[in-house]
Amino acid sequence: MSYAESGEPVADREAPRGDPARPVTISYIAETAGVSIPTVSKVINGRSGVAADTRARVEALINEYGYRRVNRSNVMELVFDELEDLWGIEIIRGVEQVAREHRVGVVLTEFGPQRNSVSYPIDDTLARRPACVVSVAQLSEEQRDQLRARGIPFVVFDPTTELPDDVPFVGATNWAGGRSATRHLIELGHRRIAMVGGPDRVLCCRARMDGYRSAIEAAGLPVDPGLVVRTDLTQADGRAAALHLLSLPERPTAIFACNDLQAFGVYQAARATGLRIPADLSVVGFDDLPVAALVDPPLTTVHQPLTEMAVAATELALALGRGEKPPTPRAGLELATTLTVRESTAPVAQPHG
Repeated sequence: MSYAESGEPVADREAPRGDPARPVTISYIAETAGVSIPTVSKVINGRSGVAADTRARVEALINEYGYRRVNRSNVMELVFDELEDLWGIEIIRGVEQVAREHRVGVVLTEFGPQRNSVSYPIDDTLARRPACVVSVAQLSEEQRDQLRARGIPFVVFDPTTELPDDVPFVGATNWAGGRSATRHLIELGHRRIAMVGGPDRVLCCRARMDGYRSAIEAAGLPVDPGLVVRTDLTQADGRAAALHLLSLPERPTAIFACNDLQAFGVYQAARATGLRIPADLSVVGFDDLPVAALVDPPLTTVHQPLTEMAVAATELALALGRGEKPPTPRAGLELATTLTVRESTAPVAQPHG
């Protein structure tokens, strides 16, 4: 391996076009871009202090010539917006399982609630130059391009928006899960089935809602907009939504919640209104967090294989870090959801008289 004037190792596998004997060095990229060596070093290491047009010009040359440092880190990075509930713990468990097997360290990063601001701190990740990234945070196109420019492969975990075909991701069959949850309630005789949905901007929430509507329509039942409440994916919001639904003149006999946390809020609302689960109200959640089996009554829920999804995402990210190609042209993978039936659902109570 040879070293450029800056002390950076040069790429072993590429040479500038037209001069195969000359290695790709930081100095060559700097000369071609018409900038200084420290400027190129800043771009490569994700540091600030470079004008946007200059950064774009240097990144284009880095991509063209395939420059990348070969002393890659034996550390991967797991990125969250915020790590604040049990859902994230299941993901961490899966990532660490694979990392241990491959003897790779894991850096856990929280970008924080201000991820959409101009100070979005992906520069810290770029400067660390991990071997690969598994991102639960939903990276923008610009941020994905920054990772690519540094030769850092990444996999998006459970994408919340539509992604281009070349973006690797691991998700779950959310539409099928929503449909199976609703069909279960229909098969128990429920006809007024409400849904506490998530934000419409979140892809998985839309898919679960669409699965709910599909099952309702397939059963020949009317889709009543008054039985659908969209809210955030928290226990408090699930409670507020359920209190509204249970105050309707003709209340629902069953509620399908977009995630388990919302379902736990439905439990609180049912108790606050004197309703028994499942005798008076059946409840289904989504995720199958470990605590779902421990609440009273144990929650019927759609099992989203979070740990298995994290395992798959980490295996894929590490494979990309080794230079392997995705297994299919469409660089995404969806793992199957399954309905876990417990004691929070029962046949609809027959009216007296």
